[in-house]
Amino acid sequence: MNVYWLSPAGLEHSRPEELDDLLMREAGFVWVDIPHCDEAAHTLLTGSFGFHPMAVQACKQRAHLPKIHVYADHIFLILLAPEPGRTGHVHLLELDQFIGQRYLVTVQGPFENALALDASVRGREIKAILHRLESGRFRPGTPTELAYTLITAMARNIENHVTSLTARVAELERETIHAPTGDPEQKLETMFHLRHELLTIHTLAAQSRTIFARINRLSARTTPIEDRRFYEDLQDQFESIHGLCDAERGYLQGVIDFHQNRLLNKLNVAMERLALITVLLLPVTAIASFYGMNILVFDKTDTGQVLGVLMVIGLLTGLIAFWAKRRGWW
Repeated sequence: MNVYWLSPAGLEHSRPEELDDLLMREAGFVWVDIPHCDEAAHTLLTGSFGFHPMAVQACKQRAHLPKIHVYADHIFLILLAPEPGRTGHVHLLELDQFIGQRYLVTVQGPFENALALDASVRGREIKAILHRLESGRFRPGTPTELAYTLITAMARNIENHVTSLTARVAELERETIHAPTGDPEQKLETMFHLRHELLTIHTLAAQSRTIFARINRLSARTTPIEDRRFYEDLQDQFESIHGLCDAERGYLQGVIDFHQNRLLNKLNVAMERLALITVLLLPVTAIASFYGMNILVFDKTDTGQVLGVLMVIGLLTGLIAFWAKRRGWW
């Protein structure tokens, strides 16, 4: 785990053994970042901070929904961010936070076993914020402001993901309308994967918006006045992402409907042509069936009769073809 002391003077790296002394210091606050909630971290969270055992246990288990629990002196927050995987699957990156008046504790993960993420993805937002703190470009005044900056970075990455999906949807729309080539089944599969990603982000944004809406409703007794604006802005950010996903998902559904209707129209044309072929072959089938059942009756082949039958077949087929042409079937 990593322990930092943040004050008007800047960022200081500390050791876990100094945590109790840091919590007693004035003119600053503590930031503890835990990449993985192991037994040592469990002892620290329940001992030095005195967090509720159920909240600490939640840090060790994978969450599938954003959550919030409001306690007397801090807020426990679980947020999820989407990370695209293979074949349209969307992984969920979890970030747990304990936000108090004198401290911020961030717990990363746990991650999926099948999630092959490199170091640049795990804790991506935390590393970016830490770099700004170390360079002196960012000096938060409260733990809530630091948490707000972390969550804003998460929201920005989600918005960037939506932007990339929008570009892919626009490309598929151009291919579908202006250049209808390639494998139609593969194209439809790609559209379904994009819709699944948009639906996942749309759902996460709606859930996160609900979480921050509840924080804002409870802010009168849980958050200082100067920090309430941060939660209000976070609710607005996820409301914006929710609206973007909703609009883009509707646009993509229109592209899917257009593509499916085109395929259905081609199928209908093919079925009409097959039906026409069947109709054209009806005279041949009828006469061939008659002669097939009575072939043993004839002692020899009558050339004139055969030619007459063939002429009848040709005439009937021509008449049916002419009738079908007049009807616009081909």
